[in-house]
Parts: sequence; C-alpha cells; structure tokens
Amino acid sequence: MSPIIIYLLLIFHLLIPPHPITADQSFISVLITQNGLDFVKNLLVTKAISTITPTPFNQIDRVVRIPVIGKVHYVVSDITLYRLNVGLSQVIPSVLGVYIAGSDVSCDLSMKWHYYYGSPFFPIPISDSGTAAIKVNGMEMGITLGLDIRDGSMKLSNIESNCHIDDISIDLDGGASWLYQGFLDAFKDEILSTVEKSITKTLNGEISKLENALQSLPKQISVDNVAALNVTFVNNPFLSDRSLGFEINGLFIENKTDTHSYINSVNVRDGLQPPVRCSDPSKMIGIALDEAVFKSAFALYYNAMYMHWIVDKLPEQSLLNTAGWRFIIPQLYKKYPNDDMNLNLSLSDPPDVQISQQKIDAIVYADFILNVVEGVDTIPVACISLEISGMGWVQITRNNLAGNFKMNDLNMSLKWSKIGTLHMFLIQPVMWTLIETVILPYINARIGIGLPLPLVDGFMLRNAEIITSYSRITVCSDVAYQESFDGAKIYTL
Repeated sequence: MSPIIIYLLLIFHLLIPPHPITADQSFISVLITQNGLDFVKNLLVTKAISTITPTPFNQIDRVVRIPVIGKVHYVVSDITLYRLNVGLSQVIPSVLGVYIAGSDVSCDLSMKWHYYYGSPFFPIPISDSGTAAIKVNGMEMGITLGLDIRDGSMKLSNIESNCHIDDISIDLDGGASWLYQGFLDAFKDEILSTVEKSITKTLNGEISKLENALQSLPKQISVDNVAALNVTFVNNPFLSDRSLGFEINGLFIENKTDTHSYINSVNVRDGLQPPVRCSDPSKMIGIALDEAVFKSAFALYYNAMYMHWIVDKLPEQSLLNTAGWRFIIPQLYKKYPNDDMNLNLSLSDPPDVQISQQKIDAIVYADFILNVVEGVDTIPVACISLEISGMGWVQITRNNLAGNFKMNDLNMSLKWSKIGTLHMFLIQPVMWTLIETVILPYINARIGIGLPLPLVDGFMLRNAEIITSYSRITVCSDVAYQESFDGAKIYTL
C-alpha cells in the first residue's frame, strides 16, 4: 500500500473511540473539524482510487450443460478493474467505531473469454474466444474500524468491511451470438460475486497494512540532538457529530531511547484539558498547547546545561578588555590594566513563561559574570544577578510554532564582587546593549526555528491563525497535502 494511503487512513483512525482507559495528563490537544474531515476523506478517496486501479481478479472456469448442444466449457481470464468512480462518500462516527462509506460507485472492467464444446452431432470440438467490457453500477463499499489505545499507541481493528453491487452489464465481442445468453447466465452472478469479494479483500489488506504501520509510529518527534516531543496518546478522544478531538502528552523529553519528561519541573493544572476552541469554525484543524509544553522545553534545555553562554566576541570589541570598562568600573581597570576579558551569562533558573489573553509574558533569571583572562587563567571578578522581563510572540513557520522575544525591562543586583562595590546605574546601559545586540539575537535565532506541531507527514498548515488565552496557545488552520517533497502537486480544499 502506498505510504500516502497509510498517512490518510491514519487521520481517520483518530475518529474511533477507544476502550476506556485511566485518565492521564495531556498538554497538547488537537481538534479536526468537519471541514478538515471532509478534506482528508476526499483526499483519501482520490488516493484509494489510484491504488485500487488497475486491479486484476482471479480466472473463472465453469462448465454449463445446454440442451441439445451439450456441455460447454467457459473460461474468463484477465479480469481487470481499470476505472472506479465514487459518487458519494462520507464518514460516520459512532460509539461503536467509525464507518467510512462510499455509495453510488461505478466501475469498468475488461476481460477475455473463451469457450469450447463437443457434441455427438459434432465430432470435432468447437471453440471461440473474444473480449468483453463490464460495467458495474450501484456499488456500495464500507469499512467499520475500531481502535484501542495501549501504552500510548493505537491498535487498529477491522470490525467489518463489505462491498455490495446491485447489477452489472456485460458487452461481449466475438463468439457465436446464439451462445451469448448462455455465457451471461453462466457468469454474470459469478463475476458480480468475484468483484465484491475482491474489493472486500483489497480493503481488508489495506487495513492490515495500516494496522502494521500504526505499530511502528514513533512516540516522540525529534527536535534536535537534545530534545524531543512526547507524542504518546492519552485519554479518550472528544467526539461530536461534526468534529474530532484527541490528546497527546506533549511535553518535551530527552532525545534518547527513554521517555523521561520534565513534568515535575513545571506547574501544571489538574484534570483533563478542555476541547480546542477556534474563533473561526470553518478552519480545518485546531491545535492547543498548554504553557506546560513550553516550560518543559525550557526545563529540559536548562538541565542539559544549554542555557550557558561564554561571550568572547562582540560588535564593540573594546568591552572585552578592561580598558573598555575603566570609566564604568574603574577599580577593574586599576587592578587588571589592559587585560583581556570574556563574559559568562548563565541562566539561574528555567525561563518563566506566562500565557494570558492575547499576550505572552516571560521572565528570565540569569547570572552575569565578568571574567579577566590572564594567560591560560580565567579569573571571575564579579557576578551580577539579572532579571530580564519581556514579551514574546509566536508565528507559524512551515509546520513549526516559532517564537520571538523582546526585552521590556531589566533589573540588576550585585551578587558578589572581588573588586569592590559596583555602580549598577553605570553598568545597566551597557548590559542592556549587550543583551539586545548579542544575547537576544542568538536566542531568537534558536527559538525562531520553532517546535514541531503534531501533524502527519505530508500535511501542511495553510492560513493559520494563533490565539493566546489563559495558559495556552491555540493554532487554528486550514491544511493542504503535498504529495511530493518537490511540491510538484499540492491538494487544497
């Protein structure tokens, strides 16, 4: 089966209510609206048709006794379904599962036929052959799927699949016309039954392949060599007559074979998250991220010692020599005249992010250490505690939620000093400039890459809007499907 079909059917397996499980904490919620379901369903039908056609069927052999003539041996071979058209398709979720149906389906088949017969009146056997065109009208196909959630993964089951054909018409070419009726009587019902069974078998085979693919789905999305996003499924899905919602863990974890998450490093609310709410109901998909997701990311990188920077290059290079500080910290220059320096900025705690209505506030706590370099020795001479307050905003970059931070306020206090008292009012303008021109551009370049949103490969967000509310960020968007990596073919609603 084409990987595209696997990805598309994967969306539909999320419609299916699992057996009850113990409630678990989730921090990312996803909602697929009716427009989103219709988009995926239409795309699934298009891809399924391209996969099913052409489909060869088994050869049929039959011996029929015709009065006066005797036994006639019929053989039908090279039966091939080469065209399929689905008039109407729909997805019907229920407590028993999800029913994916196609009705008013028509298809065309081609085949070869051959017969031979012998009779006491004709000592020499007579045979003939030809081709035929078969037209199927009024076919209906359906699949009912069930699902269990086990250990954060999804187990797909095929509850029922069927295909029913109202009638077929056969147009023969070649052979003795007086035997046509006997041929039709002998094979019409069997050809109809063969087509029904073959299509049902094909549907069952596709579901089996999908079930195997689900077992191999990763439980984490790698962000870089440090972090990954925990995408194990938790809790029961939200089901309504016009939308589907489901929840995943969503916290950042170490990018290793284990799944240790930093849930204990953040403050989380008790209970399950509410369904995703989009201001525009026509959007196909909504993804809500609790602020705990971002706090877990900061906690992970902080514990991995990735929030520590040594600055030894500056646009204003004079600040990396004690001479550049002689009017700001005279005693530094007096004790270490014309010595080289480097600056050590280390966060003392993970950044504190607060998401509220239409804004994102953040506070960063850091220690700023001035180091004097004498030969191979680095001498810490003073440490200043920083409290950097600012405002952040997010945007969609491809399928990532990217961020940006702007400093609004800076508070400073002397933590310790080996060179006497420092005047913070003299140092603060220099520190503000250093943070804005050196530190923040680096940080914004990193968070500007963004974190990956939980989307199936091939699907892309389109015309996304971002809503910030109490403790969560919601992305509401339409989607498109890109068939190839070069963007040669893109499907949109």
